[in-house]
Amino acid sequence: MGSETNSGEYHILMLPFMAHGHLIPFLELANFIHRKSSVFTITIACTPSNIQYLRSAAADSKIRLAELYYSSSDHGLPPNTESTENLPLNQIDTLFHSSTALELPLRELISDLVQKEGNPPQCIISDVFLGWSVAVARSFNIPVFSFTTCGAYGTLAYISLWLNLPHRSSTSDEFSLPGFPESCRFHRSQLHRFLLAADGTDSWSRYFRPQISYSLSSDGWLCNTVEEVESFGLKHLRDYIKLPVWAIGPLLLQTSSGGRRRWGKEKDSGVGLEACMNWLNSHRKNSVLYISFGSQNTITETQMMELAYGLEESGSAFIWVVRPPSGHDMKAEFRAHQWLPEHFEDRMKETNRGLVIRNWAPQLEILAHESVGAFLSHCGWNSTVESLSQGVPVIGWPMAAEQAYNSKMLVEEMGIGVELTRGKESEIKRGRVKEVIEMVMGECGEGEEMRNKAAIVKDKMRAAVMDEQKGSSNTNLVDFLEFIQAKQKSLNKIK
Repeated sequence: MGSETNSGEYHILMLPFMAHGHLIPFLELANFIHRKSSVFTITIACTPSNIQYLRSAAADSKIRLAELYYSSSDHGLPPNTESTENLPLNQIDTLFHSSTALELPLRELISDLVQKEGNPPQCIISDVFLGWSVAVARSFNIPVFSFTTCGAYGTLAYISLWLNLPHRSSTSDEFSLPGFPESCRFHRSQLHRFLLAADGTDSWSRYFRPQISYSLSSDGWLCNTVEEVESFGLKHLRDYIKLPVWAIGPLLLQTSSGGRRRWGKEKDSGVGLEACMNWLNSHRKNSVLYISFGSQNTITETQMMELAYGLEESGSAFIWVVRPPSGHDMKAEFRAHQWLPEHFEDRMKETNRGLVIRNWAPQLEILAHESVGAFLSHCGWNSTVESLSQGVPVIGWPMAAEQAYNSKMLVEEMGIGVELTRGKESEIKRGRVKEVIEMVMGECGEGEEMRNKAAIVKDKMRAAVMDEQKGSSNTNLVDFLEFIQAKQKSLNKIK
């Protein structure tokens, strides 16, 4: 694919961070740009295995893909480790730091493009986590824009926490956060333990603080969200970073064919796609709870057991994507007899109450089914966007990154979420699980109110991308592309 050509007048070079949750939004942004305009050639550059992943996800795409040399062993990481997938938490900061080694290969790629095309790319769109790329772009006199694959609210919370470390100077568990109104308080329990322990000199701080600062010196930001859905977060993000911010979401993986191909490859999922859809068809509208904690998370044996008991006691139908619990190899076989209540899975099958799926499921297709009434989620932004785009309320169990801030927004700003618990080390009890599920899945009361609000969000998200003339994400993307072209013309005059 890397050898394919496109007659685009303008060349955009994209640089995503090395994680699947970042790669897919970049790919979908590239596809979105191609759908809007034929004058842009787009190249996505990343490490070899990540390019291979993108190649499989974009088999029919016109996007060019370019490999950047990277050797994980040079940085003390396991061989052939090029993303956060299956990487132990205590090594993820090493991966972040190692990404700066991509600077030289990036410079070489740009120089090669200059030699072949006579000019450097007209624009670089770089991951917010790769702020070092701003200096590279400046050295070639290329306009550079930072892309946050998260939402506006979560992004603002994340960058402000790292830049200011406000909890360090607070004696209370609750504290205010620069960029947010004083009334919007944050809690220590919403901070990942690495952030909670950060003092500005630790490994995480030494990466995130400068990288975020570099990204704040770019020419503007792109955000994977929708104006009408995140008006609060976008207003305060724009006020805080004092740069243009284009909301161009929701950027969802096109699953009509890709999702089915992926499902077919997952031989260890334990259930076929058709069987999964047939099972959903056998349940009434809004009666099924979907449970998944993302591709990089799992829970402890105790938490898994309590969740299972609570599920059974709630009486709700469910689909649960399971992986081996914490402390075990997440790629290993799931031992239901050991990690779930005795004969739990058999009882769920016999009564058609529950479907336990190993490792992976076609999430967007499940959430789009009318029988699904709620999503118990880790509140990663991609999962959050998929849930909102289908009008499905969220039961939050945030575990890392900006997930707790996404959960906070869903609960406090949108009224379409409730938090079950918080953090990987948290204690949950089956009684609390039963109580929350019954409340959210209830046909009336708070559950009905949340579904009504979620349906409104769904309509706003769809209008943002489906309405070619007035949809906010469509018009924002057109405005951004025109901004690039105007900036290039002004640079040409200077030359």
